[in-house]
Amino acid sequence: APRGAHTRLCPPRNLLDMDTFSKSDPVVVLFVQGSGSSEWKEFGRTEVIDNTLNPDFVRKFVLDYYFEEKQNLRFDEPSGSHGAVLGAQDFLGQAFVALGEVIGSQRGRLERALTGVPGKRCGTILLLAEELSNCRDIITMQLCANKLDKKDFFGKSDPFLVFYRSNEDGTFTICHKTEVVKNTLNPVWQPFTIPVRALCNGDYDRTVKIDVYDWDRDGSHDFIGEFATSYRELSRAQSQFTVYEVLNPRKKCKKKKYVNSGTVTLLSFSVESEFTFVDYIRGGTQLNFTVAIDFTASNGMPSQPTSLHYASPYQLSAYALALKAVGEIIQDYDSDKLFPAYGFGAKLPPDGKISHQFPLNNNADNPSCAGIEGVLESYLQSLRTVQLYGPTNFAPVINQVAGAAAQVTDGSQYHVLLIITDGVISDMLQTKEAIVTASALPMSIIIVGVGPAEFEAMEELDGDEVRVSSRGRYAERDIVQFVPFRDYVDDSGNQVLSMARLAKDVLAEIPEQLLSYMKTHDIKPRRADP
Repeated sequence: APRGAHTRLCPPRNLLDMDTFSKSDPVVVLFVQGSGSSEWKEFGRTEVIDNTLNPDFVRKFVLDYYFEEKQNLRFDEPSGSHGAVLGAQDFLGQAFVALGEVIGSQRGRLERALTGVPGKRCGTILLLAEELSNCRDIITMQLCANKLDKKDFFGKSDPFLVFYRSNEDGTFTICHKTEVVKNTLNPVWQPFTIPVRALCNGDYDRTVKIDVYDWDRDGSHDFIGEFATSYRELSRAQSQFTVYEVLNPRKKCKKKKYVNSGTVTLLSFSVESEFTFVDYIRGGTQLNFTVAIDFTASNGMPSQPTSLHYASPYQLSAYALALKAVGEIIQDYDSDKLFPAYGFGAKLPPDGKISHQFPLNNNADNPSCAGIEGVLESYLQSLRTVQLYGPTNFAPVINQVAGAAAQVTDGSQYHVLLIITDGVISDMLQTKEAIVTASALPMSIIIVGVGPAEFEAMEELDGDEVRVSSRGRYAERDIVQFVPFRDYVDDSGNQVLSMARLAKDVLAEIPEQLLSYMKTHDIKPRRADP
């Protein structure tokens, strides 16, 4: 298979013996659960191994691995004849696990107890995850454009490109944005690198869609046109220039003499193998997750249903939903499952002092909470004890996490800060300065904006289009990812699916941000013990 990770089943130990005159004949059946779905679908089966309670299976399961998704797996262990219908065999037990748990465990090796037979000890199953080698290729390419449509009234266009990879279900996921080239219809973009897995999931013939936009300050970028290609087609540019027509479907329908909206030329394309996110995780890199929650008065009184902090008996608040969606994925990569959690913008008892980095568990010496449930519990407790106030300052908590990240810079620790907020930043200059400083450290920042506010300032911090700068210094890396929560609340009411989509989008850049830190500082992954 051209992509993903494969999961190998090492010997399950001490299985139940269901046969009268011999030992059991085990087989493992893997079921997978779709993102945001409760339905289990059979993915594949191992071979049957006769007459043993400690089988060592040879057949591997090859799965696509996505850091940003909760990929739930179920391993059922029946015993019976070859090719028998599941359910006709004797049941030896089952195990539930997320793929991220296997990859995030020490050396990518996870042992899990089998359960499901009342009153019986069913033994254990041992899972081993390895990355397929051709996920390691990384592309460097450079593009230019010629005679793009003019979109600005008083000048030319400010063009940039957005790359999308196609998914199995026909949808598209953004995977790269170029920088903006100002005031030109013939831009030449800087060379950039992108992993093959990010561009096409390792499927060389999968469609890659590229949109051309004219950048606008207010975020309402004008669509110039689009074209489609594939990794295989792009790779031919190693020996020749490739020119693509940029087409605007709406213009094409309206104008009979329409030819195109310009052309984009692939100037160069090269491929080399590089270390992957999984290499570092298997080598022992831990993700340290920190949460910061907005306690400013603009959220509304938590006891009122109109408040963004209001949790009804039937539904969690937007803050709690965003925290669970992101945290439940990241926690698989943190061995101690202890998460520092802070609030900002509140008056604290007993003297009403305003704080922008108070520990939610009220323990300044140890602000860590046990698991995501512990963070939620401390968050709800804080809502009952502090007074929502203001202003909305990000810099103190960013500097707090940056201080922790600066303690260990050898690649063994990487910090992810999740900020959930409802509004406009009050300390924009200080926040930019903090981000520029943090960009040289092993950390990433995720910002989720809740409520109806305009989040233009957040888009500025998310340096996809223009790198964040402060006092003439530019951020070493793009480390901020922003999404508005409202974009993930759909009319169908499928909250699980909506939050899976939110987590997918905010976490999608973390692996590449981690890799960019390691590459910039020439840090190689530690060799996992054999």
